[in-house]
Amino acid sequence: MISHINSCDFSHFSLHNSCKLISLIFSVCYRKTVYFGELNNLTAMAFSVIEEANLFPVIRLKDEENNTEAEIYSFGALINAFTIQQGSFTHNVIDAFSSPQDAMDNITAGFKSARLSPFVCRVTKGRYVFSGKEHAINKFFLGTEAIHGLVFDAQFKVTEKRADAHGASVTLEHDYIKEEEGFPFNFHSRITYTLKKPNTLSIAVVITNTGKTDMPLTDGWHPYFTLGGKINELLFQANTKQMLAFNEYLVPTGGFVEHRLFNSPKHLGETFLDNCFVLDGCEKPACIITNEATGLQLIITASKNYPYLQVYTPPHRRSIAVENLSGAPDAFNNGIGLIIAKPLEQYTFATDYKLQLSH
Repeated sequence: MISHINSCDFSHFSLHNSCKLISLIFSVCYRKTVYFGELNNLTAMAFSVIEEANLFPVIRLKDEENNTEAEIYSFGALINAFTIQQGSFTHNVIDAFSSPQDAMDNITAGFKSARLSPFVCRVTKGRYVFSGKEHAINKFFLGTEAIHGLVFDAQFKVTEKRADAHGASVTLEHDYIKEEEGFPFNFHSRITYTLKKPNTLSIAVVITNTGKTDMPLTDGWHPYFTLGGKINELLFQANTKQMLAFNEYLVPTGGFVEHRLFNSPKHLGETFLDNCFVLDGCEKPACIITNEATGLQLIITASKNYPYLQVYTPPHRRSIAVENLSGAPDAFNNGIGLIIAKPLEQYTFATDYKLQLSH
């Protein structure tokens, strides 16, 4: 923290003190810290944005009053930490990468926190027909299926950082122009993360078709959440009455299955989930996950443009994937939730993650 300086007259400074001042200024500027509040006396109400150089920019949004913090990687525009303080212990509810290098090396080993765009989940056999032309995706395949979009490993550019007494935010942008990947359509992504009170991280997405023709589009996220211990002990609740019927390849058949098991909080136990739920409106939280032992609770809300919630419980049971989606798996072929994006039109999506402690 910079101490208060009462005068702009530095004529009485010794060479030693001048060097110390220059060193202090350099160290603050190198970290690219943006504070808003009183300039020389950071109040407990201030938020901050800190950008640190690494293999790619790493941005931290912080509430200086209660130490709630979010860590964002420009690689993939992914969230790598969302933390809350409980006494001397810090909870990170994101199943995180250990480092930027780990993210670059292992993003496809589970796609933790990955951006899903311009398609979500999977495209059957990697093929689809749009406007009478057949296309073949040339990106990542799991078995015979192309999965999880085309920008999960994209290098996003940090274009704006802001902070004030009410919150801190960072905006990351990327232009997709890669016909060789089987998606001959250009689009621009603008992702804004905002940390605000109370302990809430908001994510706003704007996708713009920058090409000259229509393009197919679905959008979503692939975060894994961990609230401590095995997920078996967590209470899970989802705002849904039905889910999409899947075939053996986890591709929607076009039908629906009634599902009310988690309409009220229930322990996950040994339940295995790899299902796409249809949300029952956006007035209530899409999902609530609670650790009764610690009192930690995660509340996920979504805009009307994310009407689907894909939930996956991995075999290790240390975390759970909860994915806000604008459309269904294989929407490029089945059309469920598919957006026909018009040239130069913008399409917006939003979700909030909120943390609470009951004790």
